[in-house]
Amino acid sequence: MCTAVSWNGYFGRNLDLWYSYGESVVITPRKYPFSFRLAGNLEHHYALIGMAHVADGVPLYYEATNEKGLSMAGLNFPGNACYDGPMGDGKAEVASFELIPWVLGQFASAAQVREAADSFRVVNLSFREDLPPTPLHWIIADKDDCLVLEWTAESHTLTANPIGVLTNNPPIGYHLHRLQEFLHLSPADPVNRFVPHPEQMPGLPGFVPFTGESHPYCSGMGAVGLPGDWSSASRFVRAAFLRCNAVPEETPEENVAQFFHMLDAVAMPKGAVLTPEGKADYTIYSCCCDTARGVYYYKTYENNRITATHLHGADLRGGALTVIPMDRTPDIRYLY
Repeated sequence: MCTAVSWNGYFGRNLDLWYSYGESVVITPRKYPFSFRLAGNLEHHYALIGMAHVADGVPLYYEATNEKGLSMAGLNFPGNACYDGPMGDGKAEVASFELIPWVLGQFASAAQVREAADSFRVVNLSFREDLPPTPLHWIIADKDDCLVLEWTAESHTLTANPIGVLTNNPPIGYHLHRLQEFLHLSPADPVNRFVPHPEQMPGLPGFVPFTGESHPYCSGMGAVGLPGDWSSASRFVRAAFLRCNAVPEETPEENVAQFFHMLDAVAMPKGAVLTPEGKADYTIYSCCCDTARGVYYYKTYENNRITATHLHGADLRGGALTVIPMDRTPDIRYLY
């Protein structure tokens, strides 16, 4: 259960789960050697920053942005994701856990990913016996373009996503199509279409005159009907509405704050969503990357203070990972 957004040169997501792998902010420099299981080695590549679980010295990225501003995130897609078996037909065969560095390591834009769409496949390999493949689909975006990659039993698709939002099941086509049900929503006050000509109504037989106010009794009523639950379909609509109506600010810091407010609107507090096993799904962390400056921001469920790490603050010419554990300690400012 997750929500990802690409907006105005910023990219980020909520990670919603009931458990954590102890993830950290990880910077991968240009000479860190990626050794892919079936797709060869990538010894020189673009530098990356994002959230990852480091296992056996390998960064298993949840989401990341490269130094060119291309970003990518994997979101849970159970029941739909269906990866191929190795075929050895000349295409690059990339495991799901290594797809983010494989893409971000060598492509600088969404257009380049689109051009390479027929050159690779996602294959069903485990990282380790205790880390089997996670069923995912992926959002890939730069400041001008957004795509969704889905690998299912029926098709392998790289879909244009002009809305710049991704959640979980169903596939992206359903989410985009369903937005037609909400075209009437607006951040502005609604127009009275229920009784378009009230002056004509009193003469109708049996009509009881409407004596109340004819204008909205409060602000925000233009969005009455916006889904408020935490299902993936509802979170998609809610995030899409916010993303499409968000107001860009003057400074990067103000835009980052705006971005986190969007993510907050689809975040999960503990107790709102229970898994079939009775576990509480919750937003473990929220993140935002300023893709132009390479600054990665995050906050955790426990710590609402925004923490920032700069990609270019690390030695990007080297070959060693920079691993920065998340600060989950509550940070409350007491004035008295």
